[in-house]
Amino acid sequence: MMSGSELYDIAIIGSGPGGYHSAIRAAQFGAKVALIEEDKLGGTCLNWGCIPAKALYASAEFIQKLKENGEDHGILCDFKLDFSKAVDRKNRVVKELTDGIATLENAWKNDVYMGHGKILKGNANNGFEILIEGDDNKKIKAKRVIIATGSTPVLIPVFNIDHDRILTTDDVLHPNFKFLPENLLIIGAGVAGCEFANIFASFGSKVTILEYLPSPIASEEPMVVKEIQKKFDSLGIEILVSQNVLSIVNTGPSVKATTISADVPREQIETAEKSYFEADYCLVTIGRAKKSRNLGLEDLKIETQRGAIKVDPKTLETSVKGIFAIGDVTGGMMLAHVARHEGDVAVANVLASLDEFQVKEKATDYRVIPATIFTSPNIGAVGMRRKNAKDSGYDLITGRFPYISLGKAKCMGEEDGFILIIADKKTSKILGASCIGSEASELISEISLAMQHGLTVHDVASTIHSHPTISEMVLEGMEDVYGMAIHKKGRPLHFND
Repeated sequence: MMSGSELYDIAIIGSGPGGYHSAIRAAQFGAKVALIEEDKLGGTCLNWGCIPAKALYASAEFIQKLKENGEDHGILCDFKLDFSKAVDRKNRVVKELTDGIATLENAWKNDVYMGHGKILKGNANNGFEILIEGDDNKKIKAKRVIIATGSTPVLIPVFNIDHDRILTTDDVLHPNFKFLPENLLIIGAGVAGCEFANIFASFGSKVTILEYLPSPIASEEPMVVKEIQKKFDSLGIEILVSQNVLSIVNTGPSVKATTISADVPREQIETAEKSYFEADYCLVTIGRAKKSRNLGLEDLKIETQRGAIKVDPKTLETSVKGIFAIGDVTGGMMLAHVARHEGDVAVANVLASLDEFQVKEKATDYRVIPATIFTSPNIGAVGMRRKNAKDSGYDLITGRFPYISLGKAKCMGEEDGFILIIADKKTSKILGASCIGSEASELISEISLAMQHGLTVHDVASTIHSHPTISEMVLEGMEDVYGMAIHKKGRPLHFND
């Protein structure tokens, strides 16, 4: 056992995007930091989520470009696909980034402990004692604690997830998952479901998606959904909506899913007409559980709700003074960039509560949160969708500009998609934007910056954009709000600056 005499300013439990970011940020202010991780540095995002999925996506996108545009670019050759090689590359990317985090934590002199962190006792006045359960149990003490333990795929009973043929996203992103299913059934046509469908179909799998809602990625603009469905059709991806999955069974050589219409009332399920789907493997992409067990929450009387740690929405402090929580475990938006933001807020408020740091308190700001979907083409969105804005009482004015009209997109052979800008007709303030097409995930950041600082459509449109670039999609989209895009015939709405 380690003596509890060594006192840290902050102990952070969990080293995902929120946790490792918080540790570095705290060290930048001179804090003495302990970072505790029970599995691998980088958490879900770097090991089982964002990064490995996007590494495979990059391989899939490369394949799609060769298939669709290779001949136009003068590439005349047959090529063989080897999924295992793409997985090897993905594994290298993950290792390089996780090793990089370890190097950074060491460079900032943060102490990294491998093991499960559990808060034993303490308070904000005397500090908190934390047990680290691992190969060698240790105890440390910290003045403040940030919980950043994240989430994990939930094992929904009716899906009979066995990690053999009925899989979670963790399973298909495992370093040793190197075989390509001939037929893949995916449960859920949300962000993860669509991303994995895109990846496996690009490598040659026959993919079928079952979705409970009446539309895939239902939170996105209907015209964006229509565009991605058109692309999925070309990849041979079949999306069946309004499907209530009653069960999934591993039959040995395959899997079998039983569904009924999502419109069937619960009391009529037994007698309702059933549909059956078979495939080599099934990937379940819905449901994530907060990792809040065995952290000492009950003993310290830290309030939770359905497994999520309850926090002050502005400060991120829990019901116990001196203990904060960030990221997925709080039940908020499960996005890595939101966890990073919350990490900055929690660290500022932790250090502000300690006398020796000249740091001001900080409040969360969720007004502008971009979101991206890594299909081919990309999808990026921020702010309101048209229906939300109308329901909120805004008088809308919109601009829409297609990739096919942009010079750089033509040069790249990336002519699919468009950008949609939503603005308040009265003030010209940008209310939101949706984009589907090449680099949509990057373009949305410029609009996020504009919205964060209250800029208008005119402010962005009057900013010089480099030519020829994909970023000109934003410029022309903003200009089209008033019918003034140069490379699209519109109906100008003249105005005074």
